[in-house]
Amino acid sequence: MALASNSHRQDAFKQTDQAVYVLHTYPFKETSLVVELFSKELGRIAVVAKGARRPHSAMRGMLQSFQLLSGAWSGKNELKTLHSLDWNAGLTLLKGEALMCGFYMNELLLRLLPREDAHESLFDYYDATLKTLATDESLAITLRRFELKLLQEMGYAVPLVQDENDAEILVENTYRYEAEYGACALGATKNGVQLSGKTILDMARDDYSDAQTQAQSKQLMRYLLAHYLGDKPLHTRQLLIDLQGL
Repeated sequence: MALASNSHRQDAFKQTDQAVYVLHTYPFKETSLVVELFSKELGRIAVVAKGARRPHSAMRGMLQSFQLLSGAWSGKNELKTLHSLDWNAGLTLLKGEALMCGFYMNELLLRLLPREDAHESLFDYYDATLKTLATDESLAITLRRFELKLLQEMGYAVPLVQDENDAEILVENTYRYEAEYGACALGATKNGVQLSGKTILDMARDDYSDAQTQAQSKQLMRYLLAHYLGDKPLHTRQLLIDLQGL
């Protein structure tokens, strides 16, 4: 009975055929890698890919960002053991600025997603956003949508329909938007960023066609992300700023 019980307990820690994306890898011991995975069913997972740094490792070529993979791993500790990876869909090719946008999204997920906290809707949105980036459509708008979706999925309040007093946002008004509170009257606080009511309502409608909305939404998302990320800056954020103000 004891053997059966132990076997059952070990099986409980095995995960197979999980849809995953590789977010980041870094060396571990002499020949292995730690791989940060974004899993649809289990959220962000850290696994060890044993021997993946060896030149002829079969797994080495699979550890590519932005490719939908199917993974299997086991372990009851925070750092699991990766057993296999397989291609799950066709290749997604990101080039140039779109590639940098992809790395920026990965860094956001690494910084904001807690370990082993499932966000299936966010996983699907990340998957769809990568496909959008691959088409070279408006990169800046694509990033604004992903940033907002990420904060909302993580439970951070980003109210876009009512102000801090639960009054409806008015298109003709100008507001100051403060993290944790939302849109406030201009004189209510010196914190946050100044936005038009139209920009806030455009974001609520997912409409970024207006040039002012594009500029002010970028300012708002940069402020909110800095607030929730803390003092440590994003490496890829500065690279995007150095490119074309994405």
